[in-house]
Amino acid sequence: MSEIFNSTYFFKFIKFAAVGFSGLFIDFGITFIAKEKLQIPKYLANAIGFISAATSNYYFNRIWTFESRNPEILVEYTEFFVISIVGLGLNTLLLWFLVSRFKMNFYVGKICAVALVTIWNFLANMLITFNPERAFFLY
Repeated sequence: MSEIFNSTYFFKFIKFAAVGFSGLFIDFGITFIAKEKLQIPKYLANAIGFISAATSNYYFNRIWTFESRNPEILVEYTEFFVISIVGLGLNTLLLWFLVSRFKMNFYVGKICAVALVTIWNFLANMLITFNPERAFFLY
């Protein structure tokens, strides 16, 4: 487990966070358009924004952060997407909790939820999706 905390993984996390930050613009932009302009319910709008960002994040993390050479792109994308869906559940639960229990502004709560879910997404994708050494998943 100590390997996770070395400089190589630290820089991967920085890249992952940079990709996530770019995805944040996609997420917030689509969430805003869906919620404010299209009048889609806020939690559904949140899901639409989150999933759109997850798709772009997969592409950039594959080529830049983790430099994946896995020829099974559909399998890799599916793993990434499943991890993102779990992240979406965590994101939505945290967002609901912050908005309903702490009466936090929706967008401030969204920033907090995204920050916490980023840690989950990085670790899960590093250990599962983009881990060429794992023996329990077949390519």
